[in-house]
Amino acid sequence: MKRGRLKPTRTLLFTPGPTPIHPAISNTLSQPIPHHRTPEFEAIFGYARQQLKDMVGLAEVLTLVSSGTGAMEAALLQFVPKKEQPTLLVLDNGKFGERFGKIARAHHLGVVELKSAWDTPISPDQVLEALQTNPSVRAIALQVCDSSGGLRLDFENITKAAKAHNPEIITIIDAITALGVEPLQTKHVDVLIGGSQKAFMLPVGLSFLGLSDFALSKLEDKGYYFNLKLELKNQQKNTTAFTAGISHILGLQTYFALVQDLGGFDALYHATRKRAESTNKALEALGLKIYPKAPALCMSVIYHEQASRIRKHLHKQYGVLVAGGQDALKDYLLRINHMGIIEVYQSAWVLNALEQSLVDLGLLPSFEGMAIKAFMQHHYKEI
Repeated sequence: MKRGRLKPTRTLLFTPGPTPIHPAISNTLSQPIPHHRTPEFEAIFGYARQQLKDMVGLAEVLTLVSSGTGAMEAALLQFVPKKEQPTLLVLDNGKFGERFGKIARAHHLGVVELKSAWDTPISPDQVLEALQTNPSVRAIALQVCDSSGGLRLDFENITKAAKAHNPEIITIIDAITALGVEPLQTKHVDVLIGGSQKAFMLPVGLSFLGLSDFALSKLEDKGYYFNLKLELKNQQKNTTAFTAGISHILGLQTYFALVQDLGGFDALYHATRKRAESTNKALEALGLKIYPKAPALCMSVIYHEQASRIRKHLHKQYGVLVAGGQDALKDYLLRINHMGIIEVYQSAWVLNALEQSLVDLGLLPSFEGMAIKAFMQHHYKEI
């Protein structure tokens, strides 16, 4: 009988969304579901709402039963004037910046797009120039991190420049892969978008909208399901205009309890930064190229001519599922998640499996433990 490696019986999910559901959250989701029009559920909803407000750092927050794309659409429909001339500036630094533009065109909104390569962030100066060229713009939409390439945009200075140019501009940021990953400076942000299936370790299906005082002053009674003014009126009473995302809200309660057990938001952000930076050190120790020029903390992204082959081998041989690229980069990127509460041993397993895969495929001469050595040395020093 021919002997060989044992095949993995389980998959370790390390894609940047959906992320694995935390075991404690899985346990919560398995419990009997309560009715949402009760004082007991309203108390849980109020707690989750307050925790989200503290995390977002804006005057108000809404939850919507939709994916993050639903919140993106809701934001544009509410805050972008519908006129013939361009009223929306979209920063297209990847697949999800591109999505803002597609949503705008689907609703016949006047949109102008500022594009850059997926590895190169659009700068505040470029944004300012675009605003000066297009004086009719009344809203700007961009990502904190465009997860198609793992690129971190300088949203802090971009929104600051936009507000300095015109204080009446509504600034909309997609923070779906940044919320719960790093502290977000939202001083110049009017609308912040989040999603449940990333750092919150919940199933897909709940999105978040943080709103500034300025955004609140611009709310209108528009639309039906995505009527944010109607929804806010209800959620300020700890109820919802339509059926609440009951299971998701219960899961959020558990998530925030886990964060408190970890030591609070600062401890969560510190752990995520250590994991992300240590992983990048490990990848560089293997001679791999970090793809984005400004890497986000939510994931590590490497460019490799054999990326598709490596990813398939990782999954088949070692039970590690990471994400590939998209569109033209489909076969050339590997995207490794850092969002959520991830144990150090899990990251260590991914890096060991990656190094061994490179050896198996003839891309490294032998397994030397270079990746895990670099990871551990960086992770356990003070950063």
